[in-house]
Parts: sequence; structure tokens; C-alpha cells
Amino acid sequence: MNKSLPSLTLLGLSAAAALVLTGCDREAASDPVARGRHIVENVAMCVDCHTPHLPDGRLDPDKTLQGAVLPFAATVPMPWGPSAPAIAGLPTYPDDESAIKFLMTGQTNHGVAPRPPMPGYRLSREEAEAVVAYLRSVTPGKS
Repeated sequence: MNKSLPSLTLLGLSAAAALVLTGCDREAASDPVARGRHIVENVAMCVDCHTPHLPDGRLDPDKTLQGAVLPFAATVPMPWGPSAPAIAGLPTYPDDESAIKFLMTGQTNHGVAPRPPMPGYRLSREEAEAVVAYLRSVTPGKS
């Protein structure tokens, strides 16, 4: 009996689950901008906070990732960011490496964690590079 078969089966199932959970398609797997867009819009859901909402609650398609006042607040006293900054074009990051570092470590350019509700992401380098490639491709003021 082959003792490595259960391990290989588990490894294969884990890889398949990862693809299903991230919704990674062939385009996103081969194109960093497409992969970054997928992460920003469907996995990390950056658009929910960094894009203004219309009165009916939908995201404003003309202002994608251009910053917004958050439509919710902390329910207990804590440091809180009442708005999400514009990230289209990454205007607050002078170079890609500083943005990649933020996405990998959860630390800003000043070495501190962002205020809640911003999560401290710990993306892999490849994921962070893809997100930065996508955000750099989004022209501020245009979607």
C-alpha cells in the first residue's frame, strides 16, 4: 500500500480549494493586473470602503477606489478611521516597494498599523505586487 497517497490527495484537494476560494482564473493567474483586480474587488473587498456609495447603497462606478467616508463606525470607543483614502493610482505611495511592504507587513510608511477598520493585511509578495500593479493601473478620477 502506498503511504504517500493520502498526503498527495490532501495536497491536491488543498490546491483545488485554494483556487476555488480565490476564484483564480487563467487570466488572473497569468496577468498581474488582472490578479490584483481580482484580489482588490473580490477577495480583500477594498472597493467596499475606498469607493463612495450611491444613495441606494451601490458603489459609485464613476469613483472607484477614489476614497470615501465610511458608512459605518465603531460601536465602542477606539481609534477609528472615519474615511478611507483614495487608493486609485496609489497617490500616497511614492514607489511600488513601499506599497508592497505595506500589503505584506500591515505597516504604513511611518511604521505604524493603520487605524481600524483597515485590516493589517499580510499578503505574499506576489499578491502584493499584483495588487500594486492593479492599483497603479487605475487612473484617479476614472474607473
